[in-house]
Amino acid sequence: MPADLDNLDLASVDAYLERNLPGYQGPLTATKFTGGQSNPTYELQTPGRTYVLRRKPPGVLLKSAHAVDREFRVQRALSNSKVPVPEMYLLCEDDAVIGSAFYVMERLEGRGFFEPTMPGETKETRKAVLDEMNRVLADLHDVDINAVGLSDFGPQGNYFERQVTRWTKQYRASETETIADMDDLITRLQASIPADDGQRTLVHGDFRIDNLMFERGGSRCIGVLDWELSTIGHPFADLAAVIMQWQMPPGKDGRGLAGVDRDELGLPSDAAFIESYCRRRGLPGIENFGFYLAFNFFRMAGILQGVYKRSLDGNASDPDRARILGSYVPGFAKFGLSALDQ
Repeated sequence: MPADLDNLDLASVDAYLERNLPGYQGPLTATKFTGGQSNPTYELQTPGRTYVLRRKPPGVLLKSAHAVDREFRVQRALSNSKVPVPEMYLLCEDDAVIGSAFYVMERLEGRGFFEPTMPGETKETRKAVLDEMNRVLADLHDVDINAVGLSDFGPQGNYFERQVTRWTKQYRASETETIADMDDLITRLQASIPADDGQRTLVHGDFRIDNLMFERGGSRCIGVLDWELSTIGHPFADLAAVIMQWQMPPGKDGRGLAGVDRDELGLPSDAAFIESYCRRRGLPGIENFGFYLAFNFFRMAGILQGVYKRSLDGNASDPDRARILGSYVPGFAKFGLSALDQ
């Protein structure tokens, strides 16, 4: 077994799929996808077909984290919607098979963009890809959650109140040192949560260009991936997540657009992207956008702190990368405070 499979028991996977997946036929080999810090993901190769397996990390985890069953459910529910997702084949919640729950899905054949500057692409392609990203986001938030069976996918009530409480608990559970700006951000967010405006939609939770897959040679999105943080909540959280990512520096670490000449590259301004989204959803505009932006910086800081803590505990998907990401937490806290001051 290759060393990079992190103790994935291929023999057990092979036997399980032989029993439970119609049309499956081994022998089976696998390769782990690199770069992810949430649920370890593998390409499964057989002579006749390629699949993707996504599993919960082994070991002790934060409560409610890495819920592969929720990822499986939401993607299966969206199979006939305007939101493109891979086909879901099966979910295994029996830890005895490989040590943690997992699911198997379709292997999409397309291309991804690791950062929004899309190096090597034309100005026209960049413009078309980000417009398609905007379209998918708007369609996601227009999904009829009752019709697709997801009305119970998240609790009722003020989404941001719930999320600030949840991620404060997650952050405290993985806290390794006192970060004054993070403490200040938590206090200020708790004091400035907007009143519930009644919007209740499916939200992805980590919507950004590197979690989308596009057709080869074109701009059509063929798959939205990594649904670990999905729930029923407020759509502006997803929209602000896109804008948050763009505040980061460009390149492989920041994957943002800070300081980039967007007109030269064919990329929309923050305001233009928000305006297109509002037009697609028939909204007049968005007030108090600084709060939604600050919330996303806060939540990302909490996520990165959890990634760093898993590296110390020995169950991070990519330990070296996890330690680097953990060093970004103070910076995200500062960005969050700045957003609140906008």
